[in-house]
Amino acid sequence: MNSAPLFSAVILSFNSERYIEHCVTSLLTAFAGFAQASEILIFDNGSRDNSRTLIATLVERHPDTVKALYADTNLGTTVSRNRAIAMARGAFILILDSDATIDSAALTILKSALEADSSIGMAVPQLRYPDGRFQLSADQFPTVTRKIQRFFTLKSMEQSARPQDAPREVDYAISACWLLPRAVVERVGPLDEHIFYSPEDVDYCVRVWQAGYRIVYLPQAIAIHDAQELSRRAKFFRFTLSHAGGLVYLFRKHHYAFTRRALVRRFPHPPAPGH
Repeated sequence: MNSAPLFSAVILSFNSERYIEHCVTSLLTAFAGFAQASEILIFDNGSRDNSRTLIATLVERHPDTVKALYADTNLGTTVSRNRAIAMARGAFILILDSDATIDSAALTILKSALEADSSIGMAVPQLRYPDGRFQLSADQFPTVTRKIQRFFTLKSMEQSARPQDAPREVDYAISACWLLPRAVVERVGPLDEHIFYSPEDVDYCVRVWQAGYRIVYLPQAIAIHDAQELSRRAKFFRFTLSHAGGLVYLFRKHHYAFTRRALVRRFPHPPAPGH
């Protein structure tokens, strides 16, 4: 009987022919740095480009590691990820966007932090664009004011931000790259399928904190994220509208909107102030 994988990587693909092969091959190289085998689960969300052909080739080349699931239409980020996570057998669940890559050194840092401190429920790396620019991937929980600020000034916020050198608690991190112990995923439960596209990552991070775990940002672990930025391409693009609807749902679900204090004071162990 084969032993359980060390990592189960869950990757969503939606018209990702530019990224998917590089993402998977980079991950295969990263996994080769560990003695224990890992697995890659790709969920294709109704792609209309050449993604499926590329994915099928990857499965054919690496049948023991790469598995694929396919949907005829775009099911969004929650339903699709939940279906892949349900198949995952690894000790650690790696949530990774198709336009992101991570190496074995960064994975080791994230894994070691989780193993060293059981209070950490999610470890996240520093994200950078392919040209080396810092990416503002972790932040305080969104409020109405903060979301308006990010929507219109994110690029300038990123240009002025300076990554910290030390690990720190964060309210949430975008789901381009998360690492969680399997036990945490089982306790927190599936992603909320009432949210189609976003902010499912914020909601899940809220629930990690609600479950009594911490989310820790580890800047020494660096992952590359060639952000497709679906919600930023056009002001009224359908992903933007979906995101707006998701935010309204998030605020109603967690009973806050204009200040995060109303949210975090209900956590068993609130995030460190001023992080």
